[in-house]
Amino acid sequence: MPPFGFLHMRVWASLFGQLLRSPRAVCIREVHFHSQFAEAVLTSQLKPQQEKSNFIIKTPKGTRDISPQQMVVREKILDMVVGCFKRHGAKRLDTPAFELKDFDIAGQFDPMIPDAECLKIMCEILSGLQLGDFIIKISWKDVRHEMVAKKGLAPEVADRIGDYVQCHGGVSLIEQMFQDPRLSQNKQALDGLGDLKLLFEYLTLFGIAEKISFDLSLARGLDYYTGVIYEAVLLQTPAQAQESFNVGSVAAGGRYDKLVGMFDPKGHKVPCVGLSIGVERIFSIVEQRMKTFGQKIRTTETQVFVATPQKNFLHERLKLIAELWDAGIKAELLYKNNPKLLTQLHYCEDMGIPLVVIIGEQEMKEGIIKLRSVASREEVAIKRENLVAEIQKRLSES
Repeated sequence: MPPFGFLHMRVWASLFGQLLRSPRAVCIREVHFHSQFAEAVLTSQLKPQQEKSNFIIKTPKGTRDISPQQMVVREKILDMVVGCFKRHGAKRLDTPAFELKDFDIAGQFDPMIPDAECLKIMCEILSGLQLGDFIIKISWKDVRHEMVAKKGLAPEVADRIGDYVQCHGGVSLIEQMFQDPRLSQNKQALDGLGDLKLLFEYLTLFGIAEKISFDLSLARGLDYYTGVIYEAVLLQTPAQAQESFNVGSVAAGGRYDKLVGMFDPKGHKVPCVGLSIGVERIFSIVEQRMKTFGQKIRTTETQVFVATPQKNFLHERLKLIAELWDAGIKAELLYKNNPKLLTQLHYCEDMGIPLVVIIGEQEMKEGIIKLRSVASREEVAIKRENLVAEIQKRLSES
């Protein structure tokens, strides 16, 4: 990935690109983390038995609270998106007001190489999120106006391009337009078609040409786009149609070569191309599907639970769990002196914790720890000094 050019130009391009795009993200006001049996409750006991308080807690407009289950889904989506951006050499830019997931390339480069990479990134993210089949439509903004007013094409040539608006396809459609004499005799039209042909050549090398559809009916409503535009759409299957899944555009972008110059005091022109991932739209789709199919979400990443069948073993449990934590193992226990074993095992099943270590009087005498698989309910005795290694082995195999 080539360098982005001057940093301040990159900042201007990205920042104003975010602000002018249609909002797809929500400011997260607060994330509430719930412990296993306790929940913080805000109560007001001011002026008891007097007039009612006028103090009302409200969620600010444009924000919402996110539950632990929702947060798990959100983090997986964001990790996938950010991981893909980093894989393509992105430098991170954060803004204080918005939760945005955009990727932009700024600088003077050879035609269509950055554009092709943006489309590749979009394909990688949508494939990785496993949202179902999708297609990315590409075109350019306001075809006839762009061709006549800005590119200098004769109106009749632009009208001929308009005949193709109802068509969509790949390289074959572009080749068909190349063969049209009313287009092939115009230099500007040939240049534009040449760029699109070059773009599809790069997309083929990236292995994503079958996911891209040249569609002149596509239009983006933002004025700052100056060239190629694209939009990713989820394709609805018959089963999804029956379940009333809400599908549609989940990512979009395009080229905006003049936006930086509009805000730079010296008027520097920096060509830019970028994409936006509709995180909130994707989150809503995933959440809706999980509700429909009744999928359960783990809200913790706990790997091992420390349990005991007997009373007065809190100290031993604390020493054991400290040993697991020090080894980098995610573990927890119940915050009670003498919890019932059945309660502890039920908690593991409810929370999806895969392993339980059990310590009691007999285990202490024999110098062992029982290691229990929650799923199979099978137990094996492990020497105390080998416990950490055995747990790490099982976790690596799962």
